[in-house]
Amino acid sequence: MSAETFRDAWGVPHLRAADPLELAHLQGRNAATDRAWQIELHRRRFLGTSAAFLGTEAIGWDSFARQARLADTAERCYRNLDDETRAWLTAYVAGVNEGMPAGAGGAPEFAKTGLTVQEWEPWAPLGNWLAIHVLFAGFPSKLWREHVVHHLGDAAVDLFDTEGPSTAGSNGWLIAGDNTATGAPVIAGDPHRYIESPGIYQQVRLACPQYDVVGLAVAGIPGIAHFGHAGKVAWAITNAMADYQDLYAEQLRRTEDGVEALGPDGWRATSVQTEVIEVAGAASVEVEVIETDRGPVIIGGPGEHAISLRYPPRVTGRLGFEVLPKLLAATTVGDIDAAVGDWVEPVNVLLAADTGGGLLHRTAGLVPKRDPENQLRVVPAWEPKYEWQGRHDPMPRATIDGFAVMANAREVAEPLGTEFAAPHRSNRIRQLVSSRSDWTAAEMPLIHRDTKLLSAPLLLDLLAGLEDLSPKATSMRAELTAWDQRMDADSTTASTYAAYRKALIHRLADHPSLAVLENDLDCPEFFEPWMDTLTHVAAALESLVTTHLLPDVNIRWLAREALEEVAHSKPRKAWGETHQLTPLHALRGPLFTPTEEPIDLALSGDHHCVMSTSPIPGLTDQCIRSSAARYAWDLADRTNSAWSVPLGSSGILGNPHHHDQLPHWLQGALLPITTDWSLLTPEN
Repeated sequence: MSAETFRDAWGVPHLRAADPLELAHLQGRNAATDRAWQIELHRRRFLGTSAAFLGTEAIGWDSFARQARLADTAERCYRNLDDETRAWLTAYVAGVNEGMPAGAGGAPEFAKTGLTVQEWEPWAPLGNWLAIHVLFAGFPSKLWREHVVHHLGDAAVDLFDTEGPSTAGSNGWLIAGDNTATGAPVIAGDPHRYIESPGIYQQVRLACPQYDVVGLAVAGIPGIAHFGHAGKVAWAITNAMADYQDLYAEQLRRTEDGVEALGPDGWRATSVQTEVIEVAGAASVEVEVIETDRGPVIIGGPGEHAISLRYPPRVTGRLGFEVLPKLLAATTVGDIDAAVGDWVEPVNVLLAADTGGGLLHRTAGLVPKRDPENQLRVVPAWEPKYEWQGRHDPMPRATIDGFAVMANAREVAEPLGTEFAAPHRSNRIRQLVSSRSDWTAAEMPLIHRDTKLLSAPLLLDLLAGLEDLSPKATSMRAELTAWDQRMDADSTTASTYAAYRKALIHRLADHPSLAVLENDLDCPEFFEPWMDTLTHVAAALESLVTTHLLPDVNIRWLAREALEEVAHSKPRKAWGETHQLTPLHALRGPLFTPTEEPIDLALSGDHHCVMSTSPIPGLTDQCIRSSAARYAWDLADRTNSAWSVPLGSSGILGNPHHHDQLPHWLQGALLPITTDWSLLTPEN
């Protein structure tokens, strides 16, 4: 059998080869063909060389990537792979290198930036993974907590617990056979990430005599890490919201031989080197790269406020990529369970089911055991109590009784973290799934696109009993009280609620009790987005309106003012007129070509809806984070499974499949998965 590429009606690649190594090579070549700009951008980011073609805006990221030693960590993890996994990964990279010249030739971004093709390092996929996920656990939140404590005191360390959208999340649910029409399980859900152009997930089929798997691959990464259906077994993950990265306050001093750091055993030498970042259109920048016994120094240096980052791949020299080929070959949940025991980062909650009746609900990844304060704040490097003391083992798991839900809330992963998503999405999915016992995979969009906002009552209750309102405010309160609390695109009341929420957020952020947090931001510019008071108030709004830690804040008075402001503003547009998809692109390029008719990008949903379409409340209604894919895996018959992505299968602007799935995705619809080879089109 020769390596072959087929396409379905949506341009999704179906790849077939004689063995796993040939298939890995073909997958790499296809990734370069379909996503050359995207995957090369990931590579340049982990190398810390993106400013060389993106300009000054990328200096902050490149400095962080160098200081965090992402490239060296990727190489270390590659060297530590077993021989079989290393050969598989190397075959993928060889395929990328083979396909990249043609792929780059068809991607306009290369010509626009002057970016030229380079041969990939064998460990480039591991570096890409690190670049994508190193900020996934949200360690900058510890900088924010330090900032809050500095201004408001130790009692305020938990004041901004969001139980909300501070990091990327996901929905996922497994419905056991007792509650489906076929008697076989269904797994469905949607990962929530920033919506990029092209999207992070690549729909793909990987087939060889050893296995035949359809799923959502991370572009530039071999295999199918997160969401796959292998015929006899299927799996899906969500972010566990675990805390596994620590920040240490370092004392550094220069010596004749270099730089020393104060640790529990006294002063010890660090590794130190100076690297140069080339910048398009500007002078190059020198970066001092220092690493202590805790980890790389990512803020400051000798004689300055210095902070180091300790993260599992750097400590262990492992990412868990040995898991990826094992997932492809799995046929039972037992195989899945055994495989993910070696996973490292990021830490996930996993659901799996097989055709033999097996069900699995567990966490996977590496979470160190250490002092609880490590999970909250920057801790002193010289005190031994803050050292890592092994790892959580075994990782938490749960039994499945009828169904299971994972939506980043507390539950099975609670021992692994401190801050989780609010329970609204999780609770709503449970309400929906438990409402009947005859679900089918085709009906999963009924859950995917649910717009009920369970967080709304808390803010609406603030309006109850308010007296002496103006006639317009009284009328608006009545409208909000009668509202069905659904964030539908055509609803003007949903828009009114969002405007009231935004006005309340601004008043709370501007209150003297919190406005002080705008002062004395002691961090590099790169971390300033994580230090924005308005953003944190928006994310932690539910906590802030119920806390006893802000006695000077009259929240009901602020709610009154917010209501009056909105009531006397111009008439509200429908929610979808301002709540529109805004995909991110490194060049801020167009989503449509000049010859195309633009698609209405109006969206239903909100950040606490199951149809999670997240604006930044208080800042903008534009949607920047949502479902990076949607899927429904049918264990009774894989051909009844379905999926969709925000744009399309191709990353090349002007390709017919660049954004042909967008109209369906906007409506929460799924597209069929074609697996009959005779119905696919062979690619020349």
